[in-house]
Amino acid sequence: MDHGHTYSMLLAVALSLGCRVENAQIQRGLNAINVAGLAQKIQVLAADSMEGRAPSSAGEEKTVRYLVDQFRQLGLRSGSGEDYVQQVPLVSIAADRNMTLAVQGRGKVTNLRYGDQFVGFTSRVVERAGLQNSELVFAGYGIVAPEYGWNDFAGTDVKGKTIVVLVNDPGFATGDTTLFKGHTMTYYGRWTYKYEEAARQGAAGVLVVHETEPAGYPWEVVTGSWSGARFALESADTDVSRAAVEGWMTADAARQIFRDAGLDYDSLKARASQRGFKAVPLGLRASLTVRNTLRRSSSRNVLAVLPGTTRADQYVIYMAHWDHLGRDTTLEGDQIYNGALDNASGVAGLLELAKAFAALDRNPARSVLFLAVTAEEQGLLGSQYYATHPVYPLNQTVAAINLDGLNSFGPMRDITVIGYGNSELDDYVVQAAKTQNRAVRPDPEPEKGFYFRSDHFSLAKVGVPALDPDAGTNSVQHGESWARQQRDEYTAQRYHKPADEYDPAWDLSGAVDDLRLFFRVGYRLANEATFPNWRAGTEFKAARDAMMAGAR
Repeated sequence: MDHGHTYSMLLAVALSLGCRVENAQIQRGLNAINVAGLAQKIQVLAADSMEGRAPSSAGEEKTVRYLVDQFRQLGLRSGSGEDYVQQVPLVSIAADRNMTLAVQGRGKVTNLRYGDQFVGFTSRVVERAGLQNSELVFAGYGIVAPEYGWNDFAGTDVKGKTIVVLVNDPGFATGDTTLFKGHTMTYYGRWTYKYEEAARQGAAGVLVVHETEPAGYPWEVVTGSWSGARFALESADTDVSRAAVEGWMTADAARQIFRDAGLDYDSLKARASQRGFKAVPLGLRASLTVRNTLRRSSSRNVLAVLPGTTRADQYVIYMAHWDHLGRDTTLEGDQIYNGALDNASGVAGLLELAKAFAALDRNPARSVLFLAVTAEEQGLLGSQYYATHPVYPLNQTVAAINLDGLNSFGPMRDITVIGYGNSELDDYVVQAAKTQNRAVRPDPEPEKGFYFRSDHFSLAKVGVPALDPDAGTNSVQHGESWARQQRDEYTAQRYHKPADEYDPAWDLSGAVDDLRLFFRVGYRLANEATFPNWRAGTEFKAARDAMMAGAR
C-alpha cells in the first residue's frame, strides 16, 4: 500500500473540506449584508432629529447612543475601557476676521485684505498670536523629502522667519514623471504637510500661495473652510510647536509682494520646481496680529471589537466618521446638514460589516476593531486623536479600511482605490474584486490629493497601511459617462450642503457589492499571519518599518 499516496489523498480531502467550511463561513458574512439593513441605518443617522451630527452637540449625544446600542445588540465588546467610547478633547478656535497682513520693505508698505487676498490663523491654542516684522523668505514648495532627494531648506535657516511656499509638489508643476509622482499629488504637496514642515524648520509664519489647479479647489473653499470657528485637538503643549501664524494668499497677492521685492513670481515659481533650488530671501518684513476666541469641549470616538481566536492581540480596523456639519441657523429654509452620503452611508456600512462579522460561526484569528470617529469634517481630528492615542498598539495593527461615502448609483463594473499603488493592500482588493468580476481602478483625479483628505490618512501618516476605497465609475446599467455625471452632480449640488439627504430612489445594491468586497478583504486580513506593508518609495513606509523593527 502506498502510504504517501493515501496521505496526500487525505490531505487533499481535508483541504477541500477546509475550503468548503471557509467558503460557507464567508458566505454567512456576505449574506448578512443587505440593502434593507443599509438603507434603514442611513435613514436613522441622516434623520433631521440627529441635527446634522455636529461634534459636541445634542446631535452627537443621539448619534453616539445609537452606535453604542447597535454594537451592543450585535454582541461586540467595548473597544475601550469606557463603555465603547474614547474621549476626544477639542477646542474651538474662532479668529477675529478684522486683521490685515502688512508687508514692508524697499520703501513701501503693502496691506493685504483678509478674505480677498489672504486668510490667516493660528493653530496654537492661544488668544493672541502674530508676526512682528518677520523676514519673508520664498522657500519654493517647502518640502524636505529624503526619498525623492529634495530639500527646499538646504543651506537656509528660516527660524523666526515667515516662509512663502507653493501648493502641491514639483511633479505636478512640471508634469515630469521622474519628479515625485508626476501628476499624482504626494503628501508633500498637501497644505497640512507644508504647515508641519514649517514648524519643524522653526518658522514663525507660513503662507501657502493658492492656485486653483494645483490646489484642486477654488479660493472660495479656502475662505469658507478657514474663516469660521474651527475645532482643533487640545494638545499638552497647546500647539506652541506650530508656527505662530499659518495661512494662505492668492496668486495675485503673491505676484504683488514679489514685485515689491523686485522679483518675478512666475520665474521664481518655475525655478522652484527644478532640482537644487535654493530658498530666496525677499528683503521684506511681515506683520500680522491674530485674535482668537477659544471654547473647549469634548467629543467621542466609538470603538467596538470582535475578539480574535488565536491572534487576538493583532487588529484589523474598519473605520468611518460619524460626524457632519450640524445646523446653520443663519440659513433660510432647511438649516440641517443631514450628511446622508457623507457620511451616514459610511457609518451604516460600518454597522453592516460589524453585523457580517458577528454572523460568523467562528471568529477570525485576529481581532476586528470597528471605529466610528468624530470631527473628520474639522480636519480628521477624531482619527488623528486615535492615531496618536491608540487603544491598541499600532505595531499590532495590521491595516485600516476606511468607508467615506458609499455608492448610491447601483452596481458598477469597477471599484476605485484612492492612492492605488501605495501598499500591498491593493492586491487584496484585486483578489476580492475578481469574485465579483470587477476591475480595480486608480483614483481618476490623483492630482487632487484625495488620499490625504479622509480618516484612513491619520493612520497612514503614522505608518499603518490604510485603504481608501471609493465607488466605481462605470455603471453596469448606464455606463461610464452617466456614472461620472451622477457623481459630478452630487459634488456640485449636494456635497456639504443641506441637500445631502436620504433619497428612497437611491439604488444601494452597488454599495452592498462594495461592502461585501470590503468584508472579503478584512476577513482575509483577519485570518492571515502576515503584515502587508507599504510599497517601496511610498512616503509612509519608513514609519512602518521603524515601528515593526521596534516590535521585533
